Amino acid sequence: MRREIITTADGSKTIHLPELNEQYHSKHGAINEAKHVFIKSGLYHTLDIRSFNTIDILEIGFGTGLNAFITLLEGEKINQLINYVGVEAYPVAIEEALYMGYPEVLSIKEKESVFEDLHQSIWEQAEKITTNFVLTKRRQFFIDIEDKNSFDLIYFDAFGARVQPELWTSAIFEKMYEALKKGGVLVTYAAKGSVRRAMQEVGFIVERLPGPPGKREMLRATKPE
Repeated sequence: MRREIITTADGSKTIHLPELNEQYHSKHGAINEAKHVFIKSGLYHTLDIRSFNTIDILEIGFGTGLNAFITLLEGEKINQLINYVGVEAYPVAIEEALYMGYPEVLSIKEKESVFEDLHQSIWEQAEKITTNFVLTKRRQFFIDIEDKNSFDLIYFDAFGARVQPELWTSAIFEKMYEALKKGGVLVTYAAKGSVRRAMQEVGFIVERLPGPPGKREMLRATKPE
């Protein structure tokens, strides 16, 4: 499938798949979306409601590594230990990921080697990227996830339901529910009614939140205590 690198509205790049008319990140701003959906509404919300020695995060759709990179940076700012697992069925080539140039767009070129380390780390193996951040990348289909009560927070960043509806079903969200610890949180850019209902069907408490630039709403789901 043909792939194009495009520049989004906030100056950051993403990968565009013309045949699907789908991007890895929002065309309204890849970095802005990551910060709003996953950092503000996910990471900081979770840290606000409880304290952690180490917070365990699962990302569904590791992709270009943008969400992992920004999470690593935020962990450094607040001195939070993070254990991060990124699941990806079709890994992005290292050369393509590095071409995104996220450290430069974020005005932290001194962190280029850290971004490279995220992508050069060995798959299926936990690697300490920085003092605060341990990364495990797993090459895996989402339906094959079997984790139980393992994570405090899930970043659900799969391709949209329009192009991959099978990733937004109750069967997938049952996997997510089981993977979360009690009180755990899942955040996603999606806001479709069918997605919200699939989450509720498996037991999540779901709330609509203001969306990132270009989207009116997003969803945050919590596993009851």
